[in-house]
Amino acid sequence: MGKKYYIVSADALPEIFVKVAEAKRMLQVGEVRTVGEAAAAVGISRSAFYKYKDAVQPFQDMKAGQILTFYALLKDMPGVLSHYLSIFAGSGANILTINQSIPTNGCAGVTISAETSEMTEGLDEMIARISAVSGVLKFQILAG
Repeated sequence: MGKKYYIVSADALPEIFVKVAEAKRMLQVGEVRTVGEAAAAVGISRSAFYKYKDAVQPFQDMKAGQILTFYALLKDMPGVLSHYLSIFAGSGANILTINQSIPTNGCAGVTISAETSEMTEGLDEMIARISAVSGVLKFQILAG
């Protein structure tokens, strides 16, 4: 069996993981030049950085070039699905499949698989925009 991955809120992680992620970010954007500088800046040892650097990856970085599957529960009202899909289009995500259940109790489940490597906005921003749409009752990432 291969590796298992979990999406966990940063505030639920042990502090060391958050610090390693920040050190990696600092190195990536050029705020620091060396691992030693990055480790010192976030208050961890170089050995701790090396121990966890391959295990800690921000979700935004993991999604690049991958296919993600999203699930939404939408109100059965004119325009809700169209507005929901327009946010995908505006983000640069390439929708590969759309499956919608027949509405029951005034709601319909919609599952979308999308290729995300060409997204022009961050996943967090897209999630926030979708969650704010009137008629989107639930929105989550199922797999990626």
